[in-house]
Amino acid sequence: MPANSPSSPASSVRYPFIQHHGAVKGVTGSCHQLWLTADDSLLIDCGLFQGAETSGSGEAGADALAVQFNIASVRALIATHVHIDHIGRLPWLLAAGFKQPIHCTEPSALLMPTVLEDAFLVGVKRDKNLAKRFVQQVGKLLVGHPYKQWITLLACDDIICRIRFQRAGHILGSAYIECDVQYPEQNRSRRIVFSGDLGAPHAPMLPAPKPPYRADVVVLESTYGNRLHENRLTRRARFQKVLENALADGGTVIIPAFSIGRTQELLYELEDIITRAGSNTRPGRSGGPAAIAASQPTQNPQKNQTNPWQNLPIILDAPLATRFTQLYRQLKPWWAKEALKRVTQGRQPLGFEQLLTVTTHAQHHAMVNRLTHTRQPAIVITGSGMCNAGRVVNYLKAMLGDPRHNVVFVGYQAQGTPGRAIQQYGPKSGYVELDGERYPIKAGVHTLGGYSAHADQKGLVGFVSGMRHGPEEVRLVHGDESAKAELSAVLKAQSEKKGCALSIVIPQA
Repeated sequence: MPANSPSSPASSVRYPFIQHHGAVKGVTGSCHQLWLTADDSLLIDCGLFQGAETSGSGEAGADALAVQFNIASVRALIATHVHIDHIGRLPWLLAAGFKQPIHCTEPSALLMPTVLEDAFLVGVKRDKNLAKRFVQQVGKLLVGHPYKQWITLLACDDIICRIRFQRAGHILGSAYIECDVQYPEQNRSRRIVFSGDLGAPHAPMLPAPKPPYRADVVVLESTYGNRLHENRLTRRARFQKVLENALADGGTVIIPAFSIGRTQELLYELEDIITRAGSNTRPGRSGGPAAIAASQPTQNPQKNQTNPWQNLPIILDAPLATRFTQLYRQLKPWWAKEALKRVTQGRQPLGFEQLLTVTTHAQHHAMVNRLTHTRQPAIVITGSGMCNAGRVVNYLKAMLGDPRHNVVFVGYQAQGTPGRAIQQYGPKSGYVELDGERYPIKAGVHTLGGYSAHADQKGLVGFVSGMRHGPEEVRLVHGDESAKAELSAVLKAQSEKKGCALSIVIPQA
């Protein structure tokens, strides 16, 4: 459907009505249109598709980004959080003529301009002036709100619509959305909840999400609808064990990580490992290959058995992640209590002596070359999280063929991404295609499920069952078909056990 088509849901539809423009054929491209009347609607997220995933119609995908739906009725965009699979299509939305408010949480309002500038430069055009003008345009529309506060978006004789942001525990600033829709003339109201991406309990820096009091309809993510995470309470110890085993090979541990959220959690955990090992914790410093040469451990990693972390460099080779780490430090008021406690103890969870940052491309290429040709152990955190772009690709090209190196996955790898291929075929001594060339996988490949920023099946079911007044309908999005099918079965079984009627919808478009 062309962006300017006047078409809208049929007049026979009972409002509110939901259309899904993404996250129905996989886990990316989140975009949902809540029709309030035949002439009024809200857009919840407008994200990029990644890997082989497409929109429900099959028209929009990673290479077809034009907005394919009517935006004439959209009164506001509501952003659940700032990952690009939820807001990355904003350039194309604005190009289609969107000029309405963009509502999000206060932390998201601080983070979003940086995300969008990078997304523009990578996905639209490498023109800094043009990117700056785009970000300024978004800034004029952007409105940040506190959590738990009702915001009135529409107030007419025939309809009143309010929304409220609640903590989702996924990344800093993430929220699930409560939409309260009232039709005064009909003496009728509906409460629709959009989960966005829900976090799991025991995340190191964020409080866990709490279910809403009530809902009539829930649009629920299902990324891990068919899986239970490993014990998150012991994940730091497991993380340390995997890293120590990998580092014993005398190579580099490559950790592909998203710039927002995952990178900061990893740094937080690494600071704790180093602190427990007895290292000093002082502010991190920037440095390229020269700085690392001065701080590397000895050529024989077995010599420092008492404290293998004493001189081990933790390299953050991701300029965007470095910027977000600085922003995370500014957003301490939204950290979890445990994280704030560490700060009061004089610790710096996102900055420590062994944290080295690589910024320029020259430093990056020198770093890849150095770590490839020496036997000096190091941990490298770099992007992108699914290995489909960014600096991680150069590390993989240089190191996948050497068994002394290791790749540690700490997040979901979407179908069609190099990360999924490495995860799937690495243990079988297979290969992965990077920039059109095949690279054999001889490096070690590890996956730590306990580091997912998404709720698992238990968390998703608990989000629905924990409501005082549960929904009559749950719409499953943002997951593979198998994840949605299994989560659907579990939700149905639980509702039947309680004697409640629950309709499960798995949208196809």
